Amino acid sequence: MNDRVSGGQAELTGDDIKSLENLSEAYKAVRHQLGKVIVGQNEVIEQLMIAIFAQGHCLLEGVPGLAKTLMVSTLARTLNLDFSRIQFTPDLMPSDIVGTEVIQEDKSTGARAFKFLKGPVFSNIILADEINRTPPKTQAALLEAMQEKQVTIGGERHGLPTPFFVLATQNPIEQEGTYTLPEAQQDRFMFKVFVNYPSYEEEFQIAATTTADLKTEVSQVLNGDDIIRLQQLVRRVPVAPHLIHFALRIVRATRILEDDCPEFVKEAISWGAGPRGVQNLLLGAKARAVLEGRSYATTDDLRAVAKPVLRHRVITNFNAESSGVSSDDIIERLMNEIPERSDGDQMAPELVKAFG
Repeated sequence: MNDRVSGGQAELTGDDIKSLENLSEAYKAVRHQLGKVIVGQNEVIEQLMIAIFAQGHCLLEGVPGLAKTLMVSTLARTLNLDFSRIQFTPDLMPSDIVGTEVIQEDKSTGARAFKFLKGPVFSNIILADEINRTPPKTQAALLEAMQEKQVTIGGERHGLPTPFFVLATQNPIEQEGTYTLPEAQQDRFMFKVFVNYPSYEEEFQIAATTTADLKTEVSQVLNGDDIIRLQQLVRRVPVAPHLIHFALRIVRATRILEDDCPEFVKEAISWGAGPRGVQNLLLGAKARAVLEGRSYATTDDLRAVAKPVLRHRVITNFNAESSGVSSDDIIERLMNEIPERSDGDQMAPELVKAFG
C-alpha cells in the first residue's frame, strides 16, 4: 500500500505537478553548485533545503572550521537571496540586530524627525553565528523576527523581506562564557542539525583545493519569487491521515505526563515536544517529498526528519546523560517501537469535509 492521501485532501493541480518537477530539478542544480565549493555535508545541505522550503529556521551545532558560514553564504548566492552574517558576542545589543531610530534633521526646513535605520536582520538569510555567546536579551531580539517575520521599534512594526530564514550556529565544545538558549527559543527552530567532521577522503579534497590558487564561481538557480511559490506548493502537498497519526504518536510519546508515555521515556527525559514538533514533522516530510519529485509524503520522509525536528525538543535528564543516552537514541527507539499504522488511523469526518 502506498502513502498517497485517500479522500479528503485536494489533489495537486497539473501546474503544481509541473512546479514540483521543476523544484526537484532545481534542487539537484543547487546541490551541484554547492558541490563546487562545499565538500561533503550532503545530509546537512538536504536539511537546510528542506527547512527553507518548509519556511523554517535551523540551529546548527558543530565545531569551528566545518564551513558552516561558507555553506550558508554560497547557498544564498545560488538562490539569489540577500545574506547577512551577525557575529554574536557578549556585548551585542538588540539594536545591533534589528536596527534603531535616530533623529534626522531636514536641512531645508530645520525640522527634526525620527528615522529608522534597519539592522542586519533585514535580509533573506541570516547567519546568527555563535548565538549562545550573547545574553538572553539579545537572543530574544530574534524571537519576533523568526516567529512573526517582523520587528517592532518605537511601537511601529517593520515587515521583514520574504523569504526569511534564520540559521544560527553554536559550538558544542565551548561552554564557558556562553548563554544556553532557553527551550522556548529552541522550539522556534524547525531543525537542530549536527555538522560533523568530514571523512578522510573528503578532508583530503578540502586540503587539496583550499590550499591551491583556485577560484570557483557558482551560478544562480532560483530567486526569491521562485522560493515563495515553491514554499506555497509544499503546503499544498497532501499527507495521508495515518501519517498524521504516526507523527502524533511519536510526539505524544515524548510527554512524560501522558498516560501512554513509555516507561523508558519517563526515565530518560525531563520534558518532551510540543505541538510544533508535530507540525514540523509533517512540513519536513512534505518538503523532503517535494525535493525528491514526489507529490505525496511517506513515513520514510517523516522518519528522515524526525531527529533534526525533535532532538532539541526532547530534553534529557541527569539519568540519561549519566548513562550516555541522547535525545537521538530516544527518538530512534520510539520510531522502532511505535507502529506506523493503527486501526483507528482515520481523519475525523469534520476534518475530511474541511480538507475537501
